[in-house]
Amino acid sequence: MVVARLLLATLPAWGPVQALAAATTWMADNGNGTYTNPLFHDEFSDPDIIRVGDWFYMTGTTMHAVPGLPVLRSRDLVNWQFLVYAMPDFPAGPEYRLEQGLDVYGQGIWAPSLRYHDGVFHIFANINGRGLQVLRATNPAGPWTRTAMDRNLHDLSVLFDDDGRVWAVFDYNEVRLVELEPDLSGVVQGSERVIIPAGNGMGEGHHFYKVDGRYYIISANYAPVGRMQAARAERLDGPWETVAISASETSGTQRGWWEDGVGQRTPVPTGATAFSMHKPGPNEMGAVPLHQGGIVQLPNGDWWGFSMMDLKSVGRTTFLSPVTWHQGWPYFGIAGNLGRSPRTWFKPDVGVATGPHATYVRSDDFSGPRLAAVWQWNHEPVPGKWSLADKPGSLRLHALPARDFLWARNTLTQRVIGPESVATAVLDPSGMRPGDIAGLGLLNMPAAWLGVVRGADGAVLRWYAQHGDRRVEVSLPPGRLHLRASGDYEDDLARFSYSLDGEHYQAIGEPVRLPYQLKTFQGTRYALFAFSTTGGEGGHADFEDFRVDEPLADRSRNIPFGQVVSLSNLGDGSVARAHPLGVLQPVAAGSAEATAVGARFRVHDRGRGRVALEALDGSGFLTVVGIGLSADVRLLPESVDSLFVWQDLLRGKCMLLSLKTGRYLGIVPGSGEPYAADRPGAHPDRRDGSVLRWTVAP
Repeated sequence: MVVARLLLATLPAWGPVQALAAATTWMADNGNGTYTNPLFHDEFSDPDIIRVGDWFYMTGTTMHAVPGLPVLRSRDLVNWQFLVYAMPDFPAGPEYRLEQGLDVYGQGIWAPSLRYHDGVFHIFANINGRGLQVLRATNPAGPWTRTAMDRNLHDLSVLFDDDGRVWAVFDYNEVRLVELEPDLSGVVQGSERVIIPAGNGMGEGHHFYKVDGRYYIISANYAPVGRMQAARAERLDGPWETVAISASETSGTQRGWWEDGVGQRTPVPTGATAFSMHKPGPNEMGAVPLHQGGIVQLPNGDWWGFSMMDLKSVGRTTFLSPVTWHQGWPYFGIAGNLGRSPRTWFKPDVGVATGPHATYVRSDDFSGPRLAAVWQWNHEPVPGKWSLADKPGSLRLHALPARDFLWARNTLTQRVIGPESVATAVLDPSGMRPGDIAGLGLLNMPAAWLGVVRGADGAVLRWYAQHGDRRVEVSLPPGRLHLRASGDYEDDLARFSYSLDGEHYQAIGEPVRLPYQLKTFQGTRYALFAFSTTGGEGGHADFEDFRVDEPLADRSRNIPFGQVVSLSNLGDGSVARAHPLGVLQPVAAGSAEATAVGARFRVHDRGRGRVALEALDGSGFLTVVGIGLSADVRLLPESVDSLFVWQDLLRGKCMLLSLKTGRYLGIVPGSGEPYAADRPGAHPDRRDGSVLRWTVAP
């Protein structure tokens, strides 16, 4: 042990031991020099990121939600600050306003390209039926101006080239190139052509770059399984080469399932009766690997990647990945494990100290002059039919005519936040009239809600689930109500409850299974709503408070620093123990070996999320030798090869990333082979042998 201590004293850049920061809302920054994906545990889809000077900027898809195109900024790519919505409203049209039986669910504004050129920030994004929108601002916090081209360029990305010309790549499967007019008023006639034909692996969601004089396009392909592709060429017209730069990386994201009435688990439905139910496709039913993103360079020359990860009913989230250039290609991942991305890794080296910071304040008591930035309307709201001033300290929603919840205008929403969150709304229904319905909903398809239904003879509380047209009603005394939706978004399950006093809650209805589906093309949203079923305008509902609580937000105790733990493998249930021959062996749970001192390990904090595991039988530390093959995980005196980065999978699950191999500790389940440190990463079911369950040993 003396030798080990002397060696540890010479290790570079270990830094002081730090505790993970406590939090009440999800923050990717762990407070110890590392971050854990996703950047936000709520939906932020189709991200595009640029750097201007020392600051990074990001925007993403907002579909039918209003206002749209959020602009965020960051110094470190991990902690983001909301600046403004670049698109406060949609152009005129009944489909954007839920009028005349028309809607833009799953449409609207999508796949933006964010660029900076000649002192001006640009966002290029399509609006369905209205062409390509070009938004400009000299200050990213606005104001932003908007013009439109009479042309739709699917999933475009724009490049301001060195010679002053402006190019856009777009389309699906084949990559098309078109030149834009210098003033961005339209496309240059006759300039459009195919530069990468179909069959070369490219897909959609392009990100277009020029790096060291060479052109690069990064896109996502979903056939037959999602992955990220890159293409490169010396000239725009090629020849273009293509490779996959990220594949199979799901970070253990598990598939979503629907629980039917007889206890069977089947794929989630993805539509709703009012919006044409359809059979789910493969990308709708389960985990999709990292996809649709791009790259950005730090001031020090390092490169980082960003991409989407579909987290089931939460929606499409943003993941941050280190990029390793290899043979001229920007692979997502670290040396030794290219194409796979850590869930937890060291923060980008931006040369300044940055600490954990939440992007949004999610709770709102409606006492301010405007809505919190996290709120968005479902389609365009009706001016004058909602207010923060009519009853100070409350959000007033007027009950406008609608056939049901999904057609209710002036529905205010915010994204659910995973892995668990609880939303509570306080409703004063005294201004409601007969035929009015108001409450708290989960905007999805199928949808669910809990609300007050006002009839001619009084009011009832109704729980409603669109799937199966299920409902439960209870009578109500007069007065305000506390409505609650509690979601476990790893299990895609939500429950409703209510309270008359804000302290004692009564469950109502059944658990609601939540899908991710391609009709709204969004994850689940909390929704405050009011509408009238009479065919005319009704009264109003006053929401006095909205609070979001996140039971798993504080991850400061998710690494058992200093504690003695046992490790079992999710792949086969075996328990890890130090074998007398000096390797790490899987043994049967409940066996004498599994309960012996050799199956107990102390977790030592080595700073910046790094751990060393010491066997309590005195045989040494888990140490990786060679290239990490089976039996290359030995019990030896501690050294730099004993370092692992703890990958927190929540709820007592983790992976251990070896800093020697860039791969994970694991076994082939059921094989009986000793542990290796050569696993590339977890399968979606987490049962491939690289995911461990830890418990504090008695």
